[in-house]
Amino acid sequence: MEDKYIASIDLGTSKFGLCVARVNGEDVQIVYYRETPSEGIRASLISNPMKAAQRLKEAIKQAEDELMIRILQVVVGMPRSEVEQVTASARIERTNSDDYITDEEVQSLKSIALETYPLPNPEKQIMYGAVAQSFSIDDEIQLVESEVVGTLSNALEGNFKVFIGSRRATTALDKIFNSLDIAVAKKYFLPDVVARTVLTGEEMNSGVALVDFGAGVTSLSVYHGGIMRYYAAIPFGGKAITGDIRTECSISEDLAEKIKKRFGACLPGKLATLSEKVLQIRLTEPFKEVPVRYISEIIDCRCREIVEAILYYLQESGLQNAIRGGVVVTGGSAELTNFITLFKEMSGYDVRKGYPRYMFSASVGSGVYSTSATSAIGMVLAAKDDHLPDCVNVPEKVETPEEEMMEVEVTDETPVPEALFTPEEMGEIPMEEQKKKEKEKKTKKVKVPKPKKESTGFLNIVWKTVKGAALDMYDKANEE
Repeated sequence: MEDKYIASIDLGTSKFGLCVARVNGEDVQIVYYRETPSEGIRASLISNPMKAAQRLKEAIKQAEDELMIRILQVVVGMPRSEVEQVTASARIERTNSDDYITDEEVQSLKSIALETYPLPNPEKQIMYGAVAQSFSIDDEIQLVESEVVGTLSNALEGNFKVFIGSRRATTALDKIFNSLDIAVAKKYFLPDVVARTVLTGEEMNSGVALVDFGAGVTSLSVYHGGIMRYYAAIPFGGKAITGDIRTECSISEDLAEKIKKRFGACLPGKLATLSEKVLQIRLTEPFKEVPVRYISEIIDCRCREIVEAILYYLQESGLQNAIRGGVVVTGGSAELTNFITLFKEMSGYDVRKGYPRYMFSASVGSGVYSTSATSAIGMVLAAKDDHLPDCVNVPEKVETPEEEMMEVEVTDETPVPEALFTPEEMGEIPMEEQKKKEKEKKTKKVKVPKPKKESTGFLNIVWKTVKGAALDMYDKANEE
């Protein structure tokens, strides 16, 4: 089986995560992953396609130069905010009830549900995807997908959660990649992709809440029985915390982000000696002093607001008592110090960080196993399962035949400076011998390309050319 490459791009509010993987069957090796600051994205929606395209072009060029490839197509994620979830159903009458229900029939039923659902505003809305909730056959109801495949029935009926989003957002996505001459192989609804990257099968079956704490959006996905039962998102995340620090401390956004990453933490009462430190910001006169504890208080207020919003939507799902697996927090902002502890204290659930599970190997740095890489890695794994075609072009190496070499003997007469002789030597050596010693003959063998065979009439000219090239090479070596 030949290798193929899959390229994915996570279009985040604060960064673009570009991942390239080599795939051979079930074997996935990440050969490139890098995050670059993004532009033109707000709350996971493309607000300025031109700026986003310019910054994305630089990131793609950097990957192509480093890997010596040409990226032809990519898989990308659709926005996580402004997503509406509705219920849809579909039914098919089977032509042969004695045949087993196949996976193709289940997928066909899902397509029918998507195609027949009446969008409230088709000019502004588009289907992001659908997740099967349950299936019914002649004798049974409330079957999951794995249970219905292989059964016998005259009819097959399915209930689905359909996710509807902004058509303008996907149009802007296409426009960006069209301007870069790169095709979009597939668009993924990220919550389900990320969940299958960081959650275990046991967690999804017993019930778990996945919180993706990004820069511009914080989303909630609730799983039970191995299926995503509920989805909601709030349009702010880690970037709102940065904005709070910038406003309260009257500093630039870039400096506020650096302070957040270096000294930021929730629960100021648990910072121990760190809370006693005072930061000096030497950008103005007099210097501005900001206590670390004050920064922590700013961060703590916003984080509590985010946790309260997530717990509200968890209550709205009606599954708050069914999540035996607790809460898993992923996304770049999940690394904020003490956030997991804060979530535990406010919710009463078991809470852990969600990292990409070891379903791949990597020949790059540890960044691929961070919480911020889950979307880009998840799309690669999903594209592998969907058997998408090769996403890159690897130029074939042109092997140039080695030139046949030959040895040529060259002689150089180099004048010897008088400083090499002592006065005594100058007086003791006869004049004739001094003149002879003033020139030191050096004979060496130098390798040069062997002349190509020509007609007999040109042999003399070719030999002179080779000999001249050898002498030039020798002279240059002496000069160095």
